[in-house]
Amino acid sequence: MAMGRRMSHRDSRGPQIRVNHRIRVPEVRVVLDDGSQLGVMPTSEALKAAEGRGLDLVEVNPKSIPPVCKILDFGRFKYEEKKRQSEAKRKQTVVELKEVKLRPKTDDHDLQVKVRAARRFLESGNKVKFTVRFRGREITHPQRAQMQLDWLNEQLVDLANVEQRPQMEGRTMSAIVGPKPIVLQRLASDRAKREADPNHRAEGAQDGQDDVEEEDDDDDDDDDDDGDEEEADE
Repeated sequence: MAMGRRMSHRDSRGPQIRVNHRIRVPEVRVVLDDGSQLGVMPTSEALKAAEGRGLDLVEVNPKSIPPVCKILDFGRFKYEEKKRQSEAKRKQTVVELKEVKLRPKTDDHDLQVKVRAARRFLESGNKVKFTVRFRGREITHPQRAQMQLDWLNEQLVDLANVEQRPQMEGRTMSAIVGPKPIVLQRLASDRAKREADPNHRAEGAQDGQDDVEEEDDDDDDDDDDDGDEEEADE
């Protein structure tokens, strides 16, 4: 059992980069940090070549025959690799699933409010799940909820694609829409502008904060309504 745990822990660390004397193959193809090649040579000679330059021998392509190694500053290599990973992670678009709740008896004015909230979510690059909650005998007339969801989707056709058509889930009916590619492209372009212009970035951060505060207020109202409904059902 102990051996199984050790193997599992080792696997979780992912592939390890072999450096200097951890490179145990008999020969390697050596490349300098500037891209020039020293060619294939015994690993022992490659190590001497690296030591003579005050650098490290780093295995960069272990699957090649023979493996390819670079002579470089391994500390700097790790720093730049970590920096690249952080930059790639920062540029990733995180898509959240926001929920907009309503009832079969939600009136036209409140439906317009739900549409505006959904548009804000979509314009921020998030998906939206519309959830219609049935109470009591309302569940015997699901066509009302179906009509509401179809109408909501029509109001968002310029921003969203339907990812899940209306379907029943217990005592609710739900549908999911996601932002169109053009919306995500616009967000990526805006993000690039903010990164290039520090002043623009600061303004964008403030705008985003205001939007979140408004969304939280709307969600609180919905949660209060839902709480009243649950108490009544009980």
